[in-house]
Amino acid sequence: MKTHVNIFTSPQAVAEAFAVFFQKWVADKNTFTVALSGGSTPKLLFRQLAEHYRERIAWDKLHFFWGDERCVPPDHADSNYRMTDEMLLRHIVMPPENIHRIRGEAEPVLEAERYAAEILDIVPLKDGWPAFDLILLGMGEDGHIASIFPDQMQLLDTSKVCAVATHPVSGQQRITLTGKVINHAAKVAFLVTGNSKRQVVKDIQGKTGAWEKYPAAHIKARGDLYWFMDEQAAH
Repeated sequence: MKTHVNIFTSPQAVAEAFAVFFQKWVADKNTFTVALSGGSTPKLLFRQLAEHYRERIAWDKLHFFWGDERCVPPDHADSNYRMTDEMLLRHIVMPPENIHRIRGEAEPVLEAERYAAEILDIVPLKDGWPAFDLILLGMGEDGHIASIFPDQMQLLDTSKVCAVATHPVSGQQRITLTGKVINHAAKVAFLVTGNSKRQVVKDIQGKTGAWEKYPAAHIKARGDLYWFMDEQAAH
């Protein structure tokens, strides 16, 4: 694993810089599989891509998956798919069959199994695991990634491709990629902004404090691990 840390002045600057990297990474591949993230910084990224890269990226070579999804219908305000659709998908031309939505309205256990099968059908394998070209991750104030929370660390090591998780406060069920899938990606990119994340970032990168309790600390990508942060999160 090679780690790259990139720090920018603001969340918008993070989004703008990541879009440049994203365009280059996609251009270098004939097919590009990516697992998207929800959250405020990816929202800025999707807007940036829609406004400035609509004609500059060959969207038909991309396959979009999601790293996690709340167990809600696709038109629900909590849906990661809905946010991506509103910010990006409806503004670009992309084959519908290349958009692989987690069906949050379905029965969670069955949907986790179905989604795992869909991933295995499309994403190339590396050492028996699906190996995405890129997995995009936010990080919560508790160090969670996708929907792998500190009280559900077993999802980092499970043999499943997808699993059902439960939000520790709201009790809301979610479907998530698991740790081994994330760690088999060629590239994993954290988009982290805001001073509420600062201490967690400091602990993880310095291996100080209670760093091992954070799911984000256990991401050790097969290829390259990128941190894209604003100054508030990084300092």
